[in-house]
Parts: sequence; structure tokens; C-alpha cells
Amino acid sequence: MVVCPQAVASEVGLNVLRQGGSAVDAAIAVNAALSVVYPHMTGIGGDSFWLIYNAADHKIYGLNGSGRAAQAATCEFYAQQNLTTIPQRGPLAAITVPGTVDAWSAAHQRFGQLPWPQLLQPAIALAENGYTVTDSQARWTRRDQTLLAADPGSRATFLPGGKPPQPGSHFTNPALAQTLKTLAAEGRDAFYQGAIAQALVTGLQSRGGILQLADFAQHRSTWVDPISTTYRGYRVYEMPPNTQGFTVLQILNLIEAFDLKQLGLNSADYYHLLVEATKLAFADRDRWLCDPDFADIPVTMLISKAYSDRRRGRISFTQANRYLPGTLGGDTTYSAVVDPFGNAVSLIQSLYFDFGSGVVPGETGVILQNRGAFFGLETDHLNCIQPGKRPFHTLIPAMVTQPDGRPKIVLGTMGGEGQPQTQVALLTRMLDFDLDPQTAIDLPRWLWGRTWGEFSAQLRLEPPIAAEVVAQLRQRQHPVSLASAWSEQMGHAHAIVIDSTTHRLQAGCDPRSDGQALGY
Repeated sequence: MVVCPQAVASEVGLNVLRQGGSAVDAAIAVNAALSVVYPHMTGIGGDSFWLIYNAADHKIYGLNGSGRAAQAATCEFYAQQNLTTIPQRGPLAAITVPGTVDAWSAAHQRFGQLPWPQLLQPAIALAENGYTVTDSQARWTRRDQTLLAADPGSRATFLPGGKPPQPGSHFTNPALAQTLKTLAAEGRDAFYQGAIAQALVTGLQSRGGILQLADFAQHRSTWVDPISTTYRGYRVYEMPPNTQGFTVLQILNLIEAFDLKQLGLNSADYYHLLVEATKLAFADRDRWLCDPDFADIPVTMLISKAYSDRRRGRISFTQANRYLPGTLGGDTTYSAVVDPFGNAVSLIQSLYFDFGSGVVPGETGVILQNRGAFFGLETDHLNCIQPGKRPFHTLIPAMVTQPDGRPKIVLGTMGGEGQPQTQVALLTRMLDFDLDPQTAIDLPRWLWGRTWGEFSAQLRLEPPIAAEVVAQLRQRQHPVSLASAWSEQMGHAHAIVIDSTTHRLQAGCDPRSDGQALGY
């Protein structure tokens, strides 16, 4: 089974599985295709994080495919540019090496079955021959038209004829097709040491960028041990820092002591509890999350049951706590794959903001991420920019195993600040209330925190949450605002549930996306 936020890419993944490919093979093919048909949300100019269950040894592997900052990226450099913050867009936001391609390669070398070129061929065909523009791509291109028009590469790539494409129109990216052909023929080295790297660096530097060939050549993904906690008898796995995965584990530890069934699904108490637990977890996230190569992060303590036992007393059911979190971007794609051999992949890939930095260097068709904009310039903060450092990352694929260690749920979502909150929503709905994955995804969601351009935290509620529930939350001093129904702001969540007894698979695909769940 395959599920992702764009139906064409789901079909690509299913075909790879039918050809005898592994879950990793399908995940690579899916995300290569997404890089073409969902360019506003993802691409090979971004980063990715993987959780891989390998049935042969019954282990879950973590793969950190995030890029490191350029050697020239220093606080002193930005001070010389008379900047007090890193720009959110443009060449000075594209300061971390894209890690996605190397992560694909590393995962393929370890767990792939089909030849590398075969996995990229569907994406090449889509870029070269074209595909039908979704409403999502058209809408985000209209929103970002000014950004894209400001860069010659982005303008040529995403604004054919100088205008955003219309929904249902035919769209090609011949430059990206050629880049993918080179990648298929020469492998990941073409992206980090060869012709693609040269084109990206030359094009970026011509616009004032600071990434160099040496930055690309030095990049490698990192195999890591996932972190986990137990919840309702299951074990929940997340990626360790530099991702915010530990916040999900903290929230689950905090709420496990409460009887959610007694509180009631979609009750004011249910929403209040999860929001208040989120605030406590985010306070630790904003204090500690950074590149673990540059700081000693007390992850074991933060995800321990004992630590949550001490913190739980700060939750009141009558009064919302005050807290002002940071601002996190929200563009991302999440994919889940389970293959016939029992392997599973939970993969999330991102450019950070919609269309990333807005920069497409050279004749590559590749839009570069702006993840480096998440670094700070305060020298006393753990997430302060330094050469070779990986930024605070919002991307968090997840996986849940049964007591015997076999996968139970593969899940994730896009949505920056909302990713931990949506994961907890899905997990509680499936594990506490026994809902199937599609129902868990379809129910209204919430989002607590700040989004772009806002100066205060809001609690956004998605219809049709009952009016009396909204009133009760306001009485508890939650700053409630109402989102539109099926809002993309709530993320694109997807999940696959595995029945180990019958070997049946159930999937849920978010109707807030353009995706589809496919299986055989």
C-alpha cells in the first residue's frame, strides 16, 4: 500500500511495488515524482527524514537526510550584510545543502531492490511529458507569484508565459527532467560533486548566494537510532534531534495518565488537555532543539515517563496556560509505504516554506529550500547559525509497533508547528478510540501556535467542532479562532494500519490534500 498527498505519485509508488520493489524503492519513486508534480511543497532541493522498518531483522532504522549550513554561513557574514535576521526567502535563505538526494541514495544502497534509474524514470517522464496541474499547485503558485517572478529561474520554471498555471492545465519542467536524467545515469555524486552541483552553485552564487562546491561535496546523510516511548501498550517511534520528534513522545507521556475515553472524543476537555500538553512539550522544544553535533541535548530525560510525571501537574482543566511559541513554516510532503515483504517506510520531505527559497539556480529546474532561515543569529542560542550545522527541523515521520515489535501504524503529516499536534490527534483517535485511519484523518483538527506574520498564538479549530465546545474553550482563556473546513493549514495527514493477524492493510489519505491511498 502507498499513500501520499498527490494521486499521480501514489500510482507511481504502487507500480514500483508491483514490479517487485521494496518499500524503500517505492518511497524513492513516490518522492521523486512528488518533486515534479507537487513542486510547491517538496523537491530535490530540500531535506528528508526516514523511518524504515526492515522485516529481515525486525529493526527500525532512522535516516537523517538534512543538510548542513555553508562554511560561509556565520553570524559575522549576516552582520556585514546589515541583517539582524536571516532572510526567509531568496539566495541568503538557501544556505543549507539539500539532503534529499543523498538520503534517497543511502536508503537505496541499504534496502533497495530495483535499479536506481528505474526508480527515477517515472519522475523523468512526468517532468518531460507533463502532468495535469492540481488546484493546490495553481493556488500556491498564484499566492507566491511575486516571489517566483523575482528569480529568473523560478519565473521560467513555474510561471509559463509569465503567469501561474491554471488548474487542469498541462505542465512540464524540461530542465528538471534533464537534471533527473543526469541523476539517474550518474547517481547521487552528480548532485553533490558533478554537473548538477556545479550548476546549482554557479547559479546560486550569481545571485549572491554563499553555498560552495565544497559544501556539497562534504555532505552525507546520517543513520541514527530512532527515539521512542510507550503509549497504551504500543511503542511510538520518532526521529531524534535535529527534529522535533521528541515533542510527540512528551505529549503522549503527559496525556497517558488521563482516561481520554472518559473525557470524550472531541470534547472541550479532550482538546484542552492536548493543547496544554503541547504547550509544555513546545517549551522544551524551543529551549533545546538544535543540531546534536553542536550541543548536549537531554533527550533521554525529556522523553522519560518520570519527567512527564513531574511536568503534568502544570496542566489545569479550568485555565489555559500562557505561552508564545516560535513561528514555523508548513510546506512538506509525507508518504507511507508498506510492501509485500513486510517492510515499511515513513518518509517526510520538504522545502520548508511553500516554494522554499524561491530560487531556481541555473538550468536545473530545482528549487532550493529555505530551511536555513530557521537558524537564529543570537550567539547564545542553541540554534544559532554556524558553518556545518543542521537547523532545527519540523519534519517528523512516525511509526508505531505492536508489543512483538512488528509495525502497527505508519503515519505522518505536513504542517510545521502542527505536525506533533496532528500526529497526537491521529494516535489518540486510533489507539484510544479505536477509529480506522480514514475516520481519524477526516475528523476536524486543531492547530495551536503562531503562523506566518502573526504576533500571538492562536488556537485554530476546524469545523464542525461544536459551538458549545468552542465556548467552553474560550471560557478557559484559549484564544480561539475558527479555520475554514478542510483547511490545508491543518496539514496533510496520511496513515497505514497493519493487521498482523490477517495481514490486511488499511490506509487513510487526507482530503485536505490531492492525494490517494492505493494498494493491492
